[in-house]
Amino acid sequence: MMRILIQFPEGLKQKAMEIKKQYEAEGHQVFLSASPCYGACDLALDEARWIKADKIVHFGHNRFLKGDFGIPVEYLDYSIDVDIGALEAVLGHLEGSGSIVLATTVQHIHQVDEMKAFFEESGKKELIGRGERAEKPGQILGCDVGAVKSVEKEADAVVFVGSGLFHLLALDVEKPVFVFNPVDSSVKDVKEGVERLRKRRKGAIAKALTCKSFGILLSTKPGQFSLANAEWARKELEKRGLECAVLVANELEPMALKNFMVFDCFVNTGCPRMSDDSEEFGKPILDVAMFHQFLSILDSA
Repeated sequence: MMRILIQFPEGLKQKAMEIKKQYEAEGHQVFLSASPCYGACDLALDEARWIKADKIVHFGHNRFLKGDFGIPVEYLDYSIDVDIGALEAVLGHLEGSGSIVLATTVQHIHQVDEMKAFFEESGKKELIGRGERAEKPGQILGCDVGAVKSVEKEADAVVFVGSGLFHLLALDVEKPVFVFNPVDSSVKDVKEGVERLRKRRKGAIAKALTCKSFGILLSTKPGQFSLANAEWARKELEKRGLECAVLVANELEPMALKNFMVFDCFVNTGCPRMSDDSEEFGKPILDVAMFHQFLSILDSA
């Protein structure tokens, strides 16, 4: 018998009791992590250590972290079937596009070959790339859209199969992006949304150029922790005579950070998607790529 901690992303917490019973039927003692979970980068290591768990079962994602965390981690993905025939709805948006990039999420990646075959039978050349951190070809993460970026230049358009906004915020590409939502079989052109996001990021950088005090955000989540980036950002700011401090937390909550009223701007070294929530933070927040741009503009002024 093992003592197991099971961790679920927000959208799959309703499956908790079902999965718990499966492990209990095998004779294991099961605990459920109640902490928020934002992806495969976010392991409940502290909870597991406190209860002296023999293993973490991370449900809903495929393998992302490969290091030794002092406790075994089993990634258990959760597949959701897409109605392949319903992809017909996308074709009307692809007139004049001879080649397309296909991308999807972990929930649908098991059908990527079926999706590719559908579009090829419809006369489209299908391109499937691979990211640096995503486990499978065609799969994108909130922090890794290499499956699109690596082949985007060879394509006329991008087709993303998935629901929600988290992954779309990462798809800052030049080609048209059409999103097929498998929940309701709707198709959406996200060109305007991507353009708004670009303007918002440019606006955040412009505001940062007027700031004098910076809070550097360092997440302790296993797949987001980057002390090297935090220390680099600190040195770059101090070199330019700007005040700064490194703020360390597992959960970098906007409300808690707002209490640090001394800071005019935040530099985020954790999940890059957090930098798209500047309205919640009430101040400009720059991810590492945006911070590079900020430094370049600052030095050329």
